[in-house]
Amino acid sequence: MTTMIPPTASLVKYDNPILVSKTGDRQAKKALTGKPAVPATILQTSTSTAPVPPGGKSKLPPVEAQKGNQQTEEILNSILPPREWTEGGQLWVQSVSSTPATRLDVVNQQEQLDLRLQHRQARETGICPVRRELYSQCFDELIRQVTINCAERGLLLLRVRDEIRMTLAAYQTLYESSVAFGMRKALQAEQGKTDMAKKIEELEAEKRGLEQQLNEAKARSEAIEKREAERRVVEEKKHAEEIQFLRRQVQQYKQQLEGIVAPSKK
Repeated sequence: MTTMIPPTASLVKYDNPILVSKTGDRQAKKALTGKPAVPATILQTSTSTAPVPPGGKSKLPPVEAQKGNQQTEEILNSILPPREWTEGGQLWVQSVSSTPATRLDVVNQQEQLDLRLQHRQARETGICPVRRELYSQCFDELIRQVTINCAERGLLLLRVRDEIRMTLAAYQTLYESSVAFGMRKALQAEQGKTDMAKKIEELEAEKRGLEQQLNEAKARSEAIEKREAERRVVEEKKHAEEIQFLRRQVQQYKQQLEGIVAPSKK
């Protein structure tokens, strides 16, 4: 068996990677998913030494402990699927470990979690994809440890994990839609602001035009009032002169009339 460092480190405990030969790729994948077909490369790394019958199907020994271990591995592979990657034209497969965790392993996992949070500079509060990824790996490792001891509890934790992920996905979709809605509203507000500024300029231009018309109308009104005042002064002066002339004529006529009437009385 050839071992190598996996492409991405994880808080979940995995077995050593297995090099899958090209002729046995399909059989290896079936073996990792819990199906009967088992390639030679995996049989070399397995703890079981049971022979393979001529029919090509492997039979587990009639031991209850090994049967329980096989069921536990199948459940673990269904909860945490094996990792696969290609390097140098060769396919590598790495299954999750079925070794029970000790108290020391849990303490080391906690230390590794704190160390990676600090190393990757995860934020302590708010939305942080790095912190979420590391805590998800830690929760998967806890599911693995619980599943080894009690498969039912592990499956129940799996339901809890899937529900949490579904809720987070719903919140993320809601957040993205709200952000998109906010962006649309911001663009609409910016467009409305531009239209409003244009309308304000038009109204200000119209206001200036109306003010100019008002000033012209005031100037015309003042000119008319001034002209009418001058005409009224001239008319009043002419009228006063006519009155004065008529008064003088009346006085003259009165004097003439008195002159005519007075000799006739004598």
